Amino acid sequence: MSTSKFSTVEAGPPIEVFALTQAFTSDTFEKKVNLGVGAYRTEQSTPWVLPIVRKLEAVMAADTTLNKEYLPVLGLPAFAQAATKMLLGPESKAILEGRAVGVQSLSGTGALRVVGEFFAKTLGATMIYSSDPTWENHRLVFLNAGFTTYSSYAYWDPVKKALNIEGMLADLNAAPPNSIIILHACAHNPTGVDPTQDEWKQIAKVMKEKKLFPLFDSAYQGFASGDLDADAWAVRYFEQEGFEFLCCQSFAKNFGLYNERIGNITIVTNDKDTLPKVLSQITLIIRGMYSNPPQHGGRIVAMALNDPEYFAEWKGCIQTMAGRIKKMRAGLKERLEKLGTPGDWGHVTRQIGMFSYTGLNVPQVEYLRTNYHIYMLKSGRINICGLTEANLDYVAASIDDAVRKVPA
Repeated sequence: MSTSKFSTVEAGPPIEVFALTQAFTSDTFEKKVNLGVGAYRTEQSTPWVLPIVRKLEAVMAADTTLNKEYLPVLGLPAFAQAATKMLLGPESKAILEGRAVGVQSLSGTGALRVVGEFFAKTLGATMIYSSDPTWENHRLVFLNAGFTTYSSYAYWDPVKKALNIEGMLADLNAAPPNSIIILHACAHNPTGVDPTQDEWKQIAKVMKEKKLFPLFDSAYQGFASGDLDADAWAVRYFEQEGFEFLCCQSFAKNFGLYNERIGNITIVTNDKDTLPKVLSQITLIIRGMYSNPPQHGGRIVAMALNDPEYFAEWKGCIQTMAGRIKKMRAGLKERLEKLGTPGDWGHVTRQIGMFSYTGLNVPQVEYLRTNYHIYMLKSGRINICGLTEANLDYVAASIDDAVRKVPA
């Protein structure tokens, strides 16, 4: 009997969030709650296809001029231009002066991977920093892209349940010049804690002095607060301060286009003459990676962003999603305080966006899963969208019991 070529392959570790979803799906308990999934859910705990998306898909289906030909390597220009304008704003000097351009990508993850290879293989960058904690996929993406050193800067203060701005600034001050610094544009994943505008100014000051390169990860513009401009404030401030930077945008959350894989890489330079060279290298990276991006979701976003009527309808949708999230945050905090749950729960409403770092520890998380069939990541991160009016009391009472019975 011949030996398999694959006999030496070892099993990789499970990906926590997907394993959690699988366990939840297999659970037959009637009152089970999934607070781990990284996607929006309605009050009925179901996925939501935005009405504007349904409308535009109907328009596209009726348009016989559309076809299924390949897009260019860098994607649909109408989409990339609109996405870049949405991020930087209509008054952006970089756009007006021809120093900014967009490249369609395979959602935010694909954007990060392309950018990672550009930094590591084209520019020869070796060191990249992300917040501690950060989105769990950042590390894998950038090490696979060719970085040799992956480090973290301080971010979460577990005692105050807030941003550790002093630690963050100290770590940035200590970073070697030309290091790439991943910054969450808004709705930090997983903590839900964002710097204030004054803190962003301090961060920009240190990065300029230390010659650090900003790489923004923008997965939640509009989805976080319901306000596109508010959620883009940090990125626009860095542009106004004269930074060159890249920003990886995702349209999974704010358009609900999760499986359409629609993203954009916004590139801002100080010299428009360098852009064609940068784009030529990114073209080669994409050509060798996935050749060209998908069309369907890109057209949906392009139509919504470029038509005033559709744009207004879409903004109504993101306000609906952001509004429900804020309501659930307030509901959870109110119930925990009413129960007298030990600790200060003000951080639940001070945080923003889909996720909340609750402060629950690993034994408490396991207690909630074992005794109450409430599923969340080991870090205590929950998806606020998993809360509904129907389960808020149950979740709050369960957390109260876990906090009282399991040591902090």
